[in-house]
Amino acid sequence: METNRNLDLIRGYLTYLRVEKGLRPLTCEAYQRDLLQCAEYLEKTNSFLAAAKHEDLAGFVAHLQTHQVEARSRARKLSCLRGLYRWLLLDKRIAHDPTIHLETPAGWKVLPKSLSEAEVVAMIDRAGHTANEQTGSSQSLRDRAMLELLYGGGVRVSELVGLAVEDVSLQQGQMLVRGKGDKERIVPLGQPAVKALAEYLEYGRVGLLRKANVRQMFLSQRGGPLTRQTVWNLVKRTNHRASPHMLRHSCATHMVEHGADLRTVQTLLGHADIATTQIYTHLALGRLKAVHRAHHPRGKRIFVAAAETSSKTEKSSKEIA
Repeated sequence: METNRNLDLIRGYLTYLRVEKGLRPLTCEAYQRDLLQCAEYLEKTNSFLAAAKHEDLAGFVAHLQTHQVEARSRARKLSCLRGLYRWLLLDKRIAHDPTIHLETPAGWKVLPKSLSEAEVVAMIDRAGHTANEQTGSSQSLRDRAMLELLYGGGVRVSELVGLAVEDVSLQQGQMLVRGKGDKERIVPLGQPAVKALAEYLEYGRVGLLRKANVRQMFLSQRGGPLTRQTVWNLVKRTNHRASPHMLRHSCATHMVEHGADLRTVQTLLGHADIATTQIYTHLALGRLKAVHRAHHPRGKRIFVAAAETSSKTEKSSKEIA
C-alpha cells in the first residue's frame, strides 16, 4: 500500500517538475532515483513520503552516511527531498516541512579540473586537420566544430546536441542556447568557432544529411541527431583524460585567467546562481594579486625591498669572507 502511495506521489511531483518547472528529462530521472531510494528506506520503517517526519528523514541521511555515500551525493539527495516537501506544502498536502531542520552534509568544495590552452588546441587539431572541401571529411568537420563550441562557447553536452541550425547566426557571431529549465541565453562565437561552423555547414553537414526536415545542427553518420554518448566518445578520442564538461570548465578557467569577471562567466555558462560560478574565485584572486603587484605603486615595494636586503646581505657575506 505504501509503495503505491509513494509511486503516485513521485509521479505527481515529476509531472510538476517537467510541466511547470521545465526541467529536462535527465534531471527528472535523477530526481526520481533519489526519491525512490528514500521511499524504499521509509517503507522498511513502515512510513511513506507524505507522512515522513523529521526523524525519519534524518534516519535516511544517516543511513546514506553509514553506507559511505559521499557528502556531495547526500547533500544532493537532501536537496531533492527539500524540493518535494516544498511542493507538498504549496499544494497544502502537508502542514509542516520535515526537512526544515535537517543539516546539509558538509563536503569539500572540489575545484573543477581543466585543460591547458595548449591541450585544447591539440584536441581540436586532432578532431579534424585541414578542413576544406577536398581533404576534410564530413565527420572531421563536424567533430572540429563541436569541440570549438564546447570550449569556445562553454556549452553543456545537452545544449550542444539540442542545437538547431536556425539557432546559429554566423553573420552576428552568436548562437541561441537552451539550458537547464529551457532557459535561453545568447552565446557569442569567436572567429575559430565561426570558421569551423561555416565549413561544417557548407561541406560537412550536407554529407551527413539524409532527410531534409532534420533541424539539429550536428548529425550522426546515419543522418539523425547525435547522442550525448557520441559527443563523450569524440572528446575521449582526442584526449583520453578529458570530458565534455572539462572543456566547459576550461572555457571558464581560461576566461578568468585572461581577466573576465565572474558575472560575465556566469552569463556565458548559464549558471542560475553566482554561487555556482564562484568556484572560479581562486583564479580571479590570483590574477588580481598579479595585477596589483605589477601596477599598484606600492604593490612591488615589498619585493623590491626584499631584493635589496638580499643583495646587501650577500654583499656583506662576501666582504666578511
